[in-house]
Amino acid sequence: MGRRWVHLVLGGALLMPFFLLTSVVVPLIADGANPFLDVGWQFVAFGGALPLAALAALLFPLLRPLEVAAVRSLCGVPAERLAEGPAVSWAARRRTALWFVAHLLAGGIVSGMTLSAPPAAVVLLLLPFADPVRHTAPGVPDIFHGVLGPLAGLALLALVVGTAWGAGVLLGRAAPVLLGPTPADRLAAAELRAAELAARNRLARELHDAVGHALSAVTLQAGAARRVLDTDPEFARRALAAIEETTRDAVAELDTVLGLLREEDGSDPAAPAPTLDGLEALLGRTRAAGVPVEATVEGPCAGLAPVVSREAYRIVQEGLSNALRHAGPVPVRLHLGVREGELLLRVENPVAGTAADTTGTVAGAAGAVAGAAAGPAARPGGGRGLRGIAERARLLGGAASAAERDGVWRLTARLPLTGAGTGTVTGAGAGTGTVTGTEAGTGTGEW
Repeated sequence: MGRRWVHLVLGGALLMPFFLLTSVVVPLIADGANPFLDVGWQFVAFGGALPLAALAALLFPLLRPLEVAAVRSLCGVPAERLAEGPAVSWAARRRTALWFVAHLLAGGIVSGMTLSAPPAAVVLLLLPFADPVRHTAPGVPDIFHGVLGPLAGLALLALVVGTAWGAGVLLGRAAPVLLGPTPADRLAAAELRAAELAARNRLARELHDAVGHALSAVTLQAGAARRVLDTDPEFARRALAAIEETTRDAVAELDTVLGLLREEDGSDPAAPAPTLDGLEALLGRTRAAGVPVEATVEGPCAGLAPVVSREAYRIVQEGLSNALRHAGPVPVRLHLGVREGELLLRVENPVAGTAADTTGTVAGAAGAVAGAAAGPAARPGGGRGLRGIAERARLLGGAASAAERDGVWRLTARLPLTGAGTGTVTGAGAGTGTVTGTEAGTGTGEW
């Protein structure tokens, strides 16, 4: 009650500049008008001040956040029910103007009653008990000189309290309607949340693809080096050199991902994201991890648009990472081709357990690599990389699918070379953007 009364008095204070302005203008329009002495003309000036207040609310969008702050702190209205920021659209400005007029109208009435009613109530309360009061208040009817005077005084105070309480309740209920978000505000908030979510997903995809591939290769190389450290030191040295090169490249890609954060802040990224121009280096690192890769490239893949080339590189990188992480050092076939305005990608590898020489039966260094791949237990969860592939394809208006058939895990993607739109993801979850299956043929992953 106390805070709402303060809010109403604040409305009366905000009304005063408009009231004084109309009090000056009215005598210029009407001869003999004196709002400073005549009560009737004061009500005329009061009524003329309200349209001026509405006009001010329409012209100054920053008035809404000021009123929202006052309502939130003094009327107890939850912040989630009120709009944030200036009233940009005209619909929001009209609602803010209506609220501002209601606030000033109720505040002016309650403020006027607060200033005038308590002194009159005190006079009525003391009228039967103090003769000096009777002489100083000659205009009071004789009927109030008895018991009725104190009762009238108490009723007058109750009227002030009741009016302030009722006006506070009405304004509290009207605030979410008039100061709440408009459909345009909700749409802008939804677009902002979608943009923030898209940025987070973009960073998650880049971080997963850049670091995940390097860690998978390093894990396999380190395990192989540990197994043959005593029997084949030369292979162990090559594995350590490959680890050094892989981690160096991973640090460079991590710096690129961090550059995306700086790009969000308006700064330039530290390094460009890798594209298909770096495909040979990617295949070299994968082969150094013990995975034989057979690559076939058809068509002019060198002059692709940067965004297509970058997303294609990440899709290939994730496909090789899945094979390395889940199937081990099995043969991988990569096919890239440009056909009918689209870039076609296909990564194939035997499902773990179906290809020969994948369980540690190969002698020497290859057997060490296979043993290192077969040693660790399958990691829980998974599927983030495949979801990232689906998102990358959809962002370009393409499609992606992943499935195991006849003992071969096959990941395919189709990326349009021009334009962008909403693509589809085919497979078991077609139509929902998810594909159920296995990552690189382990039988446990989910997309």
